Amino acid sequence: MEHRKVEGGVCAARGFTAAAAACGLKAGGEPDVCVLVAHERCPAAAAFTTNAFKAAPILVTSEHLARDGRLQAVVVNAGNANAWTGERGMRDARAMAELAARATGIDAGDIAVASTGIIGRYLDMDKVAAGIAEAALRLHPGGSAEAARAIMTTDTRAKEAAFEGGGFTVGGIAKGSGMIKPDMATMLAFITTDAAVEPGELAAALRSAVAVTFNRITIDGCTSTNDMVLAMASGASEIKASGEEIAEPLRLLCSELARAIVADGEGATRFIIVLARDAATEEEAVRAATMVAESPLVKTALFGGDPNWGRVLQALGQAVKDADPAGVSVRIGGLKVAEAGAPVPAEGLELEKAVAGREVLIEVRLGRGEASAEVWTCDLTYDYVKINAEYST
Repeated sequence: MEHRKVEGGVCAARGFTAAAAACGLKAGGEPDVCVLVAHERCPAAAAFTTNAFKAAPILVTSEHLARDGRLQAVVVNAGNANAWTGERGMRDARAMAELAARATGIDAGDIAVASTGIIGRYLDMDKVAAGIAEAALRLHPGGSAEAARAIMTTDTRAKEAAFEGGGFTVGGIAKGSGMIKPDMATMLAFITTDAAVEPGELAAALRSAVAVTFNRITIDGCTSTNDMVLAMASGASEIKASGEEIAEPLRLLCSELARAIVADGEGATRFIIVLARDAATEEEAVRAATMVAESPLVKTALFGGDPNWGRVLQALGQAVKDADPAGVSVRIGGLKVAEAGAPVPAEGLELEKAVAGREVLIEVRLGRGEASAEVWTCDLTYDYVKINAEYST
């Protein structure tokens, strides 16, 4: 079935409203709190970080979702991660749900909570309370764009997308720019659909979509304490969709949002695709592609437009320690540069051109089987260092 892009982001699906407010958590005065509400309790599913030090909002949302796989709203703040904040952090995360409940008339147990920003600082709950109250008063079906802006931290642009097909719509917003190495999810993404889907089928479809999109991107190899991808299905279209029928549009949407995160990587100037082929297993292909994608030597070379393919081979050999050079080859921008343990002559200007564009493809073959995997990343630049050297000051 064909699915076409439509406008409206996370509110493109029927049965959802959203709004944002500025409460002062962001020093510049930008919107930093948002609320997303479904017209009634509905099936929901989520993927959470596997970082050992899960932030309080992750723990609270997990509790709420575990009751019966249904939610009705999400409340989010940016500018403070509410992570590594102990019992007070848990109280504050629960308080966010209670505040949103009072403002919307929804049961607190049906509200997901998410936070993003600096780790190890307590929330200013007076500010958060004011922001939630204001956002709840302004809920409207066109609120996706303001919600997408409110969840940004070091992002340079808002990320939203939507697809329509088969009589129903899927839409979403996401944030992410640094501290990105997904492990179940990546930073924050909120997804809606107006299809009628059972909670178990929605959960399975979301896991499948996340596995090949959000879990195949990396900016700096760092898995956040706050990563969350959450989906809700309002059923407002009255179109019943099985897990199989919702899986492809979910994958399309997650792919669009994941690519947008990589393209907006902190300081990024190039979007890099690493494609590993002919691996013994999919796990091996993912490991090989990820090792190349996360190599600071590869990433800095591509920032400088330097086609130093030896760095790609180094990363491959580190990822697959029993690889046979006889079966290995490397292409950059479609040009073969290495094969069977030896260099392959490539015209210098063509090779320099292959790594000079906004998008660069690195393709490696391992000669060990038929499995493949694709990982998306970006270059490592001076600006990335500057942004993260000054993040908390």
